[in-house]
Amino acid sequence: MAVAIDRLDHLVLTVRDIDATVAFYSTILGMQPVTSGKGMRALHFGQQKFNLHPAKAPYSPHADKPLPGTADICLVTHNSIDQVVAALAAHGVAVEVGPVPRIGALGRMISVYFRDPANNLVEVSRYADAASPDERSPRG
Repeated sequence: MAVAIDRLDHLVLTVRDIDATVAFYSTILGMQPVTSGKGMRALHFGQQKFNLHPAKAPYSPHADKPLPGTADICLVTHNSIDQVVAALAAHGVAVEVGPVPRIGALGRMISVYFRDPANNLVEVSRYADAASPDERSPRG
């Protein structure tokens, strides 16, 4: 019998600068910063969180080669993609790709891609069934 996985609880991001990462994700993407009793920092959103590990001294246990800039993550939003693009522009964050159509775990979506302070690739997507008619058509 295989183990049945329900959902992702947390993901560890190895970062160069924890304060810059917290500021980026909390200010631009609305995540809630938290600190554990042991001083470990994390970012909560929905029913998940990102645990933040410093690249110079990652907590054990850790990935085989924990390095900043090696994550490629997709986050789902209820905001329109136009609102996401506007928020990124307001904070001086360059969109690398998008808006573009993609296929996620639950179906069609529209995505934009950009980098966080550790150079991780961040994709923010909105599912097509939640999108406005303009967002349902593929764009550049």
